[in-house]
Amino acid sequence: MNQKVIVGVHNGHNASAAVVQDGQLSFALQEERLTRIKNQGGLPRRTLKAIAEDLAKTDGNSKVLPIAFGGKNLTACPWQRDAILASYGNTSWGVTGTLKRMARSNPFISESINRHKFRKLEDELASAIDTREIHSQPVGFDHHLCHAAAAYFGWGRMTEDILVLTCDGSGDCACATVSVGNGGTLRTIARTEESHSLGAFFGKITFLLGMVPLEHEYKVMGLASYAEKAAETQKLASEFGQLFEFDPRNPMVWRRRNGSPPMQIASDYLGRLIRRKRFDYVAAGAQLFIEQFLTTWVRNCARETGISKVALSGGVFMNVKANKRILELPEVEELFVFPSCGDETNAIGAAWLLYRELCGENPAPLTDLYLGTSYSEPQVESALRAYKFTEKAEVSEEADIERSVAQLLRDGHIVARFKGRCEFGARALGNRSILANASRPDAVRTINEAIKCRDFWMPFAPSVLEERSKDYFHKPKPMPAPHMIMTFDTREEKRPAMAAAVHPQDYTARPQEVSEKSNPDYYRLLKYFEEMTGEGIILNTSFNLHGEPIVCTPEDALRVFDVSGLKHLALDNLLLTKSGAPSTS
Repeated sequence: MNQKVIVGVHNGHNASAAVVQDGQLSFALQEERLTRIKNQGGLPRRTLKAIAEDLAKTDGNSKVLPIAFGGKNLTACPWQRDAILASYGNTSWGVTGTLKRMARSNPFISESINRHKFRKLEDELASAIDTREIHSQPVGFDHHLCHAAAAYFGWGRMTEDILVLTCDGSGDCACATVSVGNGGTLRTIARTEESHSLGAFFGKITFLLGMVPLEHEYKVMGLASYAEKAAETQKLASEFGQLFEFDPRNPMVWRRRNGSPPMQIASDYLGRLIRRKRFDYVAAGAQLFIEQFLTTWVRNCARETGISKVALSGGVFMNVKANKRILELPEVEELFVFPSCGDETNAIGAAWLLYRELCGENPAPLTDLYLGTSYSEPQVESALRAYKFTEKAEVSEEADIERSVAQLLRDGHIVARFKGRCEFGARALGNRSILANASRPDAVRTINEAIKCRDFWMPFAPSVLEERSKDYFHKPKPMPAPHMIMTFDTREEKRPAMAAAVHPQDYTARPQEVSEKSNPDYYRLLKYFEEMTGEGIILNTSFNLHGEPIVCTPEDALRVFDVSGLKHLALDNLLLTKSGAPSTS
């Protein structure tokens, strides 16, 4: 190969693919962005096709493509909403489920199943990337090892011992692992079996509260703050705590207590525990239990290993309030949480693992998440010419679009922004975002009612100039926060300046610290806003309609702008303003 190119694939819930070239993570995207189906699962065909076509342009002499999968068992999992809801209502494994579990418990049978599945995958991959030949049989790495690799290589601390913890619903028969990373290798020292899953527990609570598991857990977390100090909340957290216990011989591992069913089939059992309990107490009790259990686990692992520099990955660590509690632990000296650390990031972890294995060198650490598709000026203009608006919009080419957007935000207007590469993961980080003046609480109602249709209790998040972050947030320890994966307490004197981007109950916020290096244009927008208002902070929420993926293409952006209550869209260097809406002039 002219270049050392590795492709990583996650083909489960929220499918994704990633590319590592010469050690650099050069591309990563979820399939949902291209299909426009939320949490699209299965083989990410459109993403792989886009990758193959792009590589054909830049590396045309090489036809060989090593592919790594973010799992060994590659068990089919439901990803459509109806299928997820049906599976979360299960109260038994059923005959088929029991037989599958028995087969997977036998390593020889399990390996035979895996070989058969990977042979079928070769044919599927060949049809998806017809411009390339697959390098031998695709390689599958353990699900939790991929999570661990994402956190370990993503942080890039190769010369010291790093405690790497993973925790999720389940993957390759486990729900959590403890590993030690040093010198580019990961050694797993503890593994908790999947039936004891905290992720599955929280998913069941989400389901029982009438929400969609694997999608709405963040809503439970957002709701929890409204009742976190209630006596009933404390009682429920204690009752949830009785479901699990740490192994007294190895406190890095936990298990269900006698009488607690496997969490995957615990709907009825948990339903009885919360029957006739107020919904906000249930949410708060579950959140408090998760925070208490995870902090105890991290403390146990740090004490058992003697390692205080901790890296986290896996879907449970999308819980930003639990991450805050972990950072506050005296046993944790430094903390790194891989951003958007659900299963979609296993494509990245798998690619890094295969790169390390084939090339014998460590990949470069993560720098930012602007890893998706981008669109040229002619492509943007072509999309605009072809789009048929239902409501007339005026278009102007701005000499400085960032200044124009900052002026609109200063004056209290809401602006959608589409520019540069699409962000990877669950968070919009300025390039596919809806922006507002964070000091205007009325923006919350406007965005919720006219654009996003979000639940009223959910807070929005801020983007802040990296050098001004300390003016707005109190961190228990120094820690960069560029990816909205941590929550911090806000400084009381600055709350009016960010009232629309702070949780209205507990006054915490989940910031994106913006640096000039990571995103020069978005940084410049924030600097203009700072010059105009004195504040280096704005509200940033994802550019999408509720229940849809974040926009990806110019066509996506135009459609959401057209059908929603948005009045302004900054599309690359063009400003679209619906008739009757104020402009910057």
